[in-house]
Amino acid sequence: MLEPVVEIEQQVTFKQEQLQTLFTVLQKRGYQLVGPTIRDGAITYDELNSTADLPVGWTDEQEAGYYRLARRKDAAYFGYVVGPHSWKKFLYPPVLSLWKANLQKGEVIVAPQAAQAPKYALIGVRSCELHAIAIQDKIFLQGEYTDPVYKARRENAFIVAVNCVTTGGTCFCVSMKTGPKATSGFDLALTEVIDGKRHYFVAESGSKQGAEVLAELTKQQVTAEEQQAAKDLMEKAAKKMGRQLDTTGIYELLYRNVECARWEDIAGRCLTCTNCTMVCPTCFCMTVLDTTDLTGQNAERKRHWDSCFTLDFSYIHGGSIRNSPKSRYRQWMTHKLAAWQDQFGTSGCVGCGRCITWCPVGIDITEEARAIRAGDKSDKATKAI
Repeated sequence: MLEPVVEIEQQVTFKQEQLQTLFTVLQKRGYQLVGPTIRDGAITYDELNSTADLPVGWTDEQEAGYYRLARRKDAAYFGYVVGPHSWKKFLYPPVLSLWKANLQKGEVIVAPQAAQAPKYALIGVRSCELHAIAIQDKIFLQGEYTDPVYKARRENAFIVAVNCVTTGGTCFCVSMKTGPKATSGFDLALTEVIDGKRHYFVAESGSKQGAEVLAELTKQQVTAEEQQAAKDLMEKAAKKMGRQLDTTGIYELLYRNVECARWEDIAGRCLTCTNCTMVCPTCFCMTVLDTTDLTGQNAERKRHWDSCFTLDFSYIHGGSIRNSPKSRYRQWMTHKLAAWQDQFGTSGCVGCGRCITWCPVGIDITEEARAIRAGDKSDKATKAI
């Protein structure tokens, strides 16, 4: 999905203690650090002050409808996979005030809300998430219209990627060709290596700003052994994906199976709770709500995240276009894996597995695609066999 990164600096290594130095350097440059931390029994993305806020020594166990934290046997800073949050909450905020209005001496005064964009340093961005950000860049920045809030936040962001050396039970980034190694879209990319008593990071820059920040750290040129150790960890992770998704002809597969029986089977389980869309790093549905206070003197318009699983989302005069769970799940999955190709030239799925983990009833998009493929009775499918 992403273009290969233009290498600006050779790979280097730095000791684990330098991670705090990296944080300090970014803070001095005016960045608010946001990244993984433990809250409410999960690894979520929130504000960080130091490396002490990271989930040191923790990992996450994930399966369909299942998420638990567990202790690691080491003190890895990034020894987890992904949690319920994605980076879109910082670049495309869940709630955004568009304007406020108040009545003054019989005249309505409207004040657009143009808050200054925060300057975030995103710490610990995985390769699948880099691809998700690139997809949202296409949606919000590269079309006929741009989203000014997203644009400002995106331009202010500094991205520290972390290559995956740990996989979860619902990961399938290899199937989507989005990981586990970060190849583009970052300012710095780190690979955490714990080898016996040695704990270090292999680092490379992906932008001029990244090279400038890296220059302020105490570092050494990477040795062939250290480079190989990092490579081996990523290759091992690639072979341990918890899920697989066969994407061969999936565009055509879904379009020619819009009336297959599997959609009814899914509908019998789906709660239309919207969890899959809320945790997805690429979903971008929104709605606009107007509110007034009890005095009638003040009003406000806000943009909120929305979901294609809500009944109101497809409402037009006379009712909802998609008034059944079957139609809503079919819309989401077909849009995600097929119609996005028509709209944006890319899949809408990056293989992070969040929609599987955080579905209360454990609906698995990879399993549903497999079932639809198994039941495909089209002439084309028959000839292929």
